[in-house]
Amino acid sequence: MENCDYKKAFHLRFGDRRLIPDLKELITKVLLPNGINMIILEIDKAFVFEKHPEIDGGPHALTADDAKDLSQFTKEKGMEIVPLFQCLGHQGWGGSRSALLTAYPEFDETPETPLNAEWPEIFCRSWCPQHPDVNKIVYELLDELIAAFSPTYFHIGMDEVYEIASDQCERCRGGNRAELFAKAVNDMYAHITEQRGLTMMMWADRLIDAKKFGYDNWEGDTFGTYEALDKIPRDIVLLDWHYDERENGYPTPYFFMEAGFSVMPACWFKLNVAKQLFAEAKAAAEELNQPELFFGKLITSWNGWNHEVFQEFIHMKEMSSIDKNSELGRLYEVIETIE
Repeated sequence: MENCDYKKAFHLRFGDRRLIPDLKELITKVLLPNGINMIILEIDKAFVFEKHPEIDGGPHALTADDAKDLSQFTKEKGMEIVPLFQCLGHQGWGGSRSALLTAYPEFDETPETPLNAEWPEIFCRSWCPQHPDVNKIVYELLDELIAAFSPTYFHIGMDEVYEIASDQCERCRGGNRAELFAKAVNDMYAHITEQRGLTMMMWADRLIDAKKFGYDNWEGDTFGTYEALDKIPRDIVLLDWHYDERENGYPTPYFFMEAGFSVMPACWFKLNVAKQLFAEAKAAAEELNQPELFFGKLITSWNGWNHEVFQEFIHMKEMSSIDKNSELGRLYEVIETIE
């Protein structure tokens, strides 16, 4: 059995309106010719939220008109845009606060952590999933992105959440991490899917029992949030990312599919990893006789995208030879090779 409708997606962080011409050129000259039919734009808070100007997306943040323009541009080319807004975790880097927590420090799960704190004291902040006002604000932010992009899918992030049930939080202290994580997922699902009719996507790492599957604490969970898997809706698309070689392969696409979830495995710039991960995910869906659960393939990028990087990447094929030892060169090879 073959799933002919699967997506081939590309992810990048993007929130600078000055780079829109570069992004369009990337789409036209690199992504579309290589069969990419979905682009996940990790915009997060780099947006001009008209209802909440206190949440400062920066001097060059995307506007609603920019989003509509990009949405129309990609739609005309047969490509879908998926906006990504970081929910719960990744509310800043280290001790720094995101635009949301800067505007509303009362939402911070770890309010006593210094702003200049670094790993391993803290990886990045989370919002408190039990604060009585956080969802009201977040829902309004999501609604502005949804209105601007008119998407079919919406990505809520949710990866690498470590600050949850913190002793610093009067509401969450001593709480069950799986229940708190599931609450955050279900709260977003209630708004995005039940209220707005969109298909919700999220990273899958916090739903993986790291010990059971032999992953580290980045690609899997060691705190107990993985037990949230049985507490969330099955029509959420799980993006199961793995970036390094493993002797025993990648068992989690099968695990998630067997539980009833559609899965989009995600690679980075290592071609051998991408080939094996995608092949195993496709085989898992076929073994379960449910090809539709193999949602597609995602290639992620985690480099910074400025004008120079965009242009280097766009014109890489025109060079005498692609530097396959560089991260960008290897990423280009993955895009070009993976069907």
